[in-house]
Amino acid sequence: MKGLKLTPYTVNSIHGGKSIYPFPSLTTPHPKSTFLFQHNCKSVFSTGSVTRRTMGICYQKCILERARCVQIRVRCSSASVQPVNDELTENKSKDLSMSGDSIRRRFLDFYAARGHKVLPSASLVPDDPTVLLTIAGMLQFKPIFLGKVPRQVPCATTAQRCIRTNDVENVGRTTRHHTFFEMLGNFSFGDYFKKDAIKWAWELSTVEFGLPAERLWISIYEDDDEAFEIWHNEVGVSIERIKRMGEDDNFWASGPTGPCGPCSELYYDFHPERGILNTDLGDDTRFIEFYNLVFMQFNKKDDGSLEPLKQKNIDTGLGLERMARILQKVPNNYETDLIYPIIEKISELANVSYSLADDHTKTSLKIIGDHLRAIVYLISDGVVPSNIGRGYVVRRLIRRAVRTGRLLGIRGDGVGNPEGAFLPVIAEKVIELSTHIDEDVKARAFHIMEELKREELRFVQTLERGEKLLNEMLAEALSSAQENGTVPCLSGKDAFLLYDTYGFPVEITKEVAEENGVHVDMNGFDIEMENQRRQSQAAHNVVKLVVGNDADLAENIPDTEFLGYDTLSARAVVESLMVNGKPVIQVSEGNDVEVLLNRTPFYAESGGQIGDQGFLYVTEGENGRSAIVEVKDVLKSFGNVFVHKGIIREGVIEIGREVEAAVDANMRQRAKVHHTATHLLQAALKKVVGQETSQAGSLVAFDRLRFDFNFHRPPLDTELEEIERLINGWIGDATILQTKVMPLADAKEAGAIAMFGEKYGEQVRVVEVPGVSMELCGGTHVGNTSELRAFKIISEQGIASGIRRIEAVAGEAFIEYINSRDLYMKQLCSTLKVKAEEVITRVDNLLEELRITRNEVSALRAKAATYRASIIASKAATIGTSRTIRVLVECMDDTDADSLKSAAEYLMDTLEDPAAVVLGSCPDEGKVSLVAAFSQGVVDLGIQAGKFVGPIAKLCGGGGGGRPNFAQAGGRKPENLSSALEKARADLMSILTEKAS
Repeated sequence: MKGLKLTPYTVNSIHGGKSIYPFPSLTTPHPKSTFLFQHNCKSVFSTGSVTRRTMGICYQKCILERARCVQIRVRCSSASVQPVNDELTENKSKDLSMSGDSIRRRFLDFYAARGHKVLPSASLVPDDPTVLLTIAGMLQFKPIFLGKVPRQVPCATTAQRCIRTNDVENVGRTTRHHTFFEMLGNFSFGDYFKKDAIKWAWELSTVEFGLPAERLWISIYEDDDEAFEIWHNEVGVSIERIKRMGEDDNFWASGPTGPCGPCSELYYDFHPERGILNTDLGDDTRFIEFYNLVFMQFNKKDDGSLEPLKQKNIDTGLGLERMARILQKVPNNYETDLIYPIIEKISELANVSYSLADDHTKTSLKIIGDHLRAIVYLISDGVVPSNIGRGYVVRRLIRRAVRTGRLLGIRGDGVGNPEGAFLPVIAEKVIELSTHIDEDVKARAFHIMEELKREELRFVQTLERGEKLLNEMLAEALSSAQENGTVPCLSGKDAFLLYDTYGFPVEITKEVAEENGVHVDMNGFDIEMENQRRQSQAAHNVVKLVVGNDADLAENIPDTEFLGYDTLSARAVVESLMVNGKPVIQVSEGNDVEVLLNRTPFYAESGGQIGDQGFLYVTEGENGRSAIVEVKDVLKSFGNVFVHKGIIREGVIEIGREVEAAVDANMRQRAKVHHTATHLLQAALKKVVGQETSQAGSLVAFDRLRFDFNFHRPPLDTELEEIERLINGWIGDATILQTKVMPLADAKEAGAIAMFGEKYGEQVRVVEVPGVSMELCGGTHVGNTSELRAFKIISEQGIASGIRRIEAVAGEAFIEYINSRDLYMKQLCSTLKVKAEEVITRVDNLLEELRITRNEVSALRAKAATYRASIIASKAATIGTSRTIRVLVECMDDTDADSLKSAAEYLMDTLEDPAAVVLGSCPDEGKVSLVAAFSQGVVDLGIQAGKFVGPIAKLCGGGGGGRPNFAQAGGRKPENLSSALEKARADLMSILTEKAS
């Protein structure tokens, strides 16, 4: 049977980390179409284009002419099915590059030629609150599938970056599992459906990519006769190679309710020689699923019944890494040109040969290669390592990669620094390969490298200590299990200690333990983790969709026309009213209400800026007002519909009435001032602390602004002062702002900065402070920087690992801030009876006087405690005959902890060795202090103060410990002190009597 063949220098290029383009790429565009937008053409048609001059002009012409013939045949066929034969398959394998970049480009070109709009990949950080990370190509289209956002195009195609960590343990161990992968997809939003989706998938696979038809198998849902008819009768797939599968395998559902439908999957057969009898498509040694077609045609209701969707949709996904493996004829996804160059770099650092390595070493190399791809793209999209949410995903992957690298013997940065970090060296290769995946990665390279270096070195500092402790714990668990004849188990408390104190992810602890044959008590660990563990869970790998009244409502409500850039008041019509989320016809005085207008001057919360406040007036006659709605907030819903949230202050408002919408001008000005100040702050930060800083979130409010940014250290006081100086200088320059709308590509080329977390369309609004700042922004801004009046930073702090937060004020809020601080200073001056310039000196003097007084009080308390101790010394009991041991256990009322310690030390000096003293007190309400002091003679008998006092403290609701001869403890239950001391006395007497006999 004929199959795809890679030329020798295709194979060499894959495994040599060099270019993988044995033939010129096809750069001839498809005929002009209304479906393609010009600004996308560059990215669509230039991906992976390489010409080898050494091949010769005549040979190039021959190849291109043959390719054009194929293209012409494709254009004319539309959704028709072309016959597939061995000659065509072989020609395609020879004539077209099989590189990962080429596969991506050809997929997008294929669907672009069939009316699909090529859209960019969404960020790995989704807007959807139901998922932590972008896990599927359809996620960015979820609002369209729900009917909450009208479709902008009838169908689309994307190459979506995805992250999944639910089966991270399989990474490197199987041929196909990844944490980071690209999903190529084509989507129909009520346009074409099952027939075209199936035929195009077949044409793409067999004609465009040249896969032999006899190597392709199809799975369908067991009841989907329509799909069977299309695959068998129209496409021509034999009955033997169409497998019906059950709901678990071939019926997609978004959740218990919501959009759902049957699936059809395409599988590639690596071993057709095994025949067609008793085949199992789940056999990974023979088959790989590379293309999944979801026919979203039903809505599952609460009772489990299915009803047809008003708009039938298509959602597909083709795994780029899987297709690359098939076309490049390599044994697993990792040996394709998408990942193998990264593995080569790791092999170089580890001083091993991948081709000669054993399976365990290969697995380690694959794990690091996979994880570095995920890490680089996550950090590029604004995710920084932390102990919660997305940050924990990054931290976990980094630490797995570091530990795996160290097990391979990688030390240092590979360029002579044994104390350096090796992850940035590997990341350089990932970034080098990122051009056609995400063009922004290279621009963020410095930030990515610094974050990786900092996190790796921080982890290495604790890794060796943690590994040593873990090895000791595992040895003890194995020894204990051998003695008791039980299964070796590491306790949840020990696993948590490693996590909490040494920064060991529990997954690493579990991996190492399992490597040594030790089970980890994960239930015990979960109890110890409590809320921390819940915060650190990875994303749910389910995209939840729900179809309900919102979808029906959205169909009847058009996008709101926003007038607020040019005016603060306008006439509008009430399109819809809602109370508690439910549509109503009218709302009366005193009720909360949500008002949807056809047009509005109110700004809806977005881009970090909060929504406007103001009033809606329903007027009658020339001057009469029949209803007043106080608007307290404005949000966006159903895509671009503005929801005015407020309360009816007077009268009744109803659908269809005309209202006068008036924004509170003072509040709008405050928001405008703070939004412009935010742009100036970002510009100043980049100028003062470095261009690598990037925005990680913001809030533009009426009373302040808040700006989160990525930076590895706290800014110096001098740097903050310089930032304020720069911004106030720009304010004083009275610069006129420039605002214009332009294509997104032009804005990026001009150097405009995108705001964190925002999504942009083809046309974007650019706000520029000439010579200072240029950003993509839909918010409201001042006309002149002088309107800011002044700028002041009021706080700076770290809010997560590598993320800092600045809060500041400008404009009217600045005046209010200064006035309030001036009032506080006047009150302080009055209280201290000094001038403002003398306050610091006066406070320093008071603090010194307070310190001296406290020391004197402490000394007096210690003397009093010592005197008290001298009195109770006579109460010491004696034990033993041949050797007398003195035991003293007493309560010293409200003596503080330090004085209690002085009393115990005095008694140790007073009582002859051997002696044991335990003292307790209740220095404050709800507080217990305990001290245990044992002389050397008692310690020599095998009794330690630190171990003895802990159980006593537990009786008082606390704990503690210390050295063998001296220990302190505390508690929160004073009512138990008396009984605890009685137990201490009884235990000491019993133990020492036995030891002294």
